[in-house]
Amino acid sequence: MNKQKMYRWVIYCFGALGGLLFGYDTGVISGALLFIKKDMGLTPFLEGLVVSGVLIGALIGAAFSGPVADKYGRKKTIIILGVLFTIGAIGTAISPNVHTLIAFRIELGIAVGGASGIVPLYLAEMAPANIRGKVSSLNTIMNALGIFMAYLVNYMFAASENWHWMLGLAVIPSVLLMLGMFFMPESPRWLWQNVSENEARRVLSLTRYSHQVEEEIRSIMQIKTEKKVNLKLLFAPGLRSVLFIGIGIAVFQQIIGTNTIIYYTPTILSTAGFGSTAAIAGTIGIGVFNILFTILGMLLIDKIGRKKLLLIGNIGMTIALGTLGVGMTWVEVPIWLLLTCLSLFIVAYSASWGMVVWVILGEIFPMNVRGVAMGVASTALWLSNIVISMSFPVLVEAVGVGVLFLTYAVIGVFAFLFVMKYVPETKGRTLEEIELEIAFKNKQAVS
Repeated sequence: MNKQKMYRWVIYCFGALGGLLFGYDTGVISGALLFIKKDMGLTPFLEGLVVSGVLIGALIGAAFSGPVADKYGRKKTIIILGVLFTIGAIGTAISPNVHTLIAFRIELGIAVGGASGIVPLYLAEMAPANIRGKVSSLNTIMNALGIFMAYLVNYMFAASENWHWMLGLAVIPSVLLMLGMFFMPESPRWLWQNVSENEARRVLSLTRYSHQVEEEIRSIMQIKTEKKVNLKLLFAPGLRSVLFIGIGIAVFQQIIGTNTIIYYTPTILSTAGFGSTAAIAGTIGIGVFNILFTILGMLLIDKIGRKKLLLIGNIGMTIALGTLGVGMTWVEVPIWLLLTCLSLFIVAYSASWGMVVWVILGEIFPMNVRGVAMGVASTALWLSNIVISMSFPVLVEAVGVGVLFLTYAVIGVFAFLFVMKYVPETKGRTLEEIELEIAFKNKQAVS
């Protein structure tokens, strides 16, 4: 690997550290909560606030990080998020009481929500078209790695019941992100729009060969943009359809059953004959599956395309959910089949919806509103996450988990049809080519 290739992958990996923190901070609470409850004597209501505090903050972060990134740049926004991650890691680790802990969990959530939108946007704008899917999917791989690290750290400190270290160790990657981004370049698209063409050309030369730089500059110049970001632009006739696509895939990613499987994994494993400790340890196995098949999706995304991966993954997820639903409602199925379906869902989701949605969201929005639009889509995603998280226990008690799985399988069918009809294929094209194609289709639809 030559120096240029090595340097550009350093840029991509540092940019994607926000994804690792996103995964760690959302995953670590599952183990830490067991000991926080014991130390602080949490009521069920306070327990719910400790867990959902990150989701509440994520809504705020997702909503505000987009406009900040459009005004001040992707790089500065990620540095600010690194500061928030660091403050949150230290604050949650040393919290003397539950109210302070909840406050810092909400503050940490602001960083999580911001990272969920801005990191894939930065990676998409930094990467050449031919490897953009692979680079953008680094965010999801880092996210999966963060979740896996959280499970391992929980397991390491479980014997000592030291939840302070579980939460506090997130400070290491957060400081790396905060300091490392000072040495990373700004997005060339943002520079072209807000600084100068020469600055954009300089940054492009760090990650492209000379002939690619000029081709991409010409491509960027085809797009007419305004420096001032106007929220009303998002709802103009030409942009409503692409915002609809972005919000649609973001919401479907959450309501398609992912959280149900993740939340219910220990119960399914217990039903299959595992002890409670083994069932919790089984989450580490889920974490390994998540990483391995996210990497598989990363290797495939620039070869077979985003849309095909979503459709193929959707089929696997729907079959798995439908079989689990039938097996836990009407027909008694073998334990091995339940475990196979659980594994099939995780494999299909990790290689498709868990990764591809974030890649597409970083690609489809026009340059002059990309940050704001990404913020709107991320806000819709986190709002859906909160609804699913809060409704899951109530629905399980009301209708049973089997019926719930069947419901999510039906939602999976609608998700398949949505992708088939509305989602464009973005493989191998520059961001400007994607923007021009969507604009052309919108013009045809209007005429």
